[in-house]
Amino acid sequence: MFGPLNYVMTDEANESSTMNPKKTRQQTPGGGERPAAETITPTAPEEFGRVQVWWGGGKGKTTAALGMAFRAVGHGFRVHMLQFMKGGADSVEGARGEYNAIAAVPGISYENTGHYGWHGLLDGSDDDEHHAKAKGAMRRTRALLDGISDASLDTPIDLSGDPEDGVHLLILDEVLYAVEQELITQDDVLSVIEQKPDNLELVLTGSHTEPTYLFDDVDLITNVRKQKHLFDDGIRARKGTEY
Repeated sequence: MFGPLNYVMTDEANESSTMNPKKTRQQTPGGGERPAAETITPTAPEEFGRVQVWWGGGKGKTTAALGMAFRAVGHGFRVHMLQFMKGGADSVEGARGEYNAIAAVPGISYENTGHYGWHGLLDGSDDDEHHAKAKGAMRRTRALLDGISDASLDTPIDLSGDPEDGVHLLILDEVLYAVEQELITQDDVLSVIEQKPDNLELVLTGSHTEPTYLFDDVDLITNVRKQKHLFDDGIRARKGTEY
């Protein structure tokens, strides 16, 4: 077990601490240094406003989006995630580890649409119900955007406020997979991009099929390509890595 961390001051740290006494650095057991953690306080981003797409058959799309979310809240930006295709309490989705982590960190919130597992993949539940839930999630998306459009995104936002009162980063997790499964339409997603306020960073994830229909309207596209996956060996989601 590592012992207590010792504070050391480098020349750079001495210079920065003159301007901000909180900018001390901790020496880590591996021989490096890290800034001492500071309390998260609301701030506003200066370069947000892009649209990102994370698609592909490999593992890591939601994981990447969550990584960005936690990075953003570390800077004091307000983040919200709306999950399509996830959240059924009768499935493993009802106990996702990220939900506990999100609850412990100020500035990030989430909601899901209560799907009972993966449509057409794991559960075989009623198609009409899946269509209804996906369409409900799209209505919720538009309501969020209506509220966010009325907010001033170039100023700090209350980290515990309602997401309809404004967020700097909005993640629509698995929304593209909902399109692939024909639960919502391509035009639904394109209309979301069109409705997006200029300063809102929008992240869209999901789909194993290349979503070329929106490529001209987005700024960043990442194909998470599968080379090998545990699922192919019959190993389903594992606690702590997939949920």
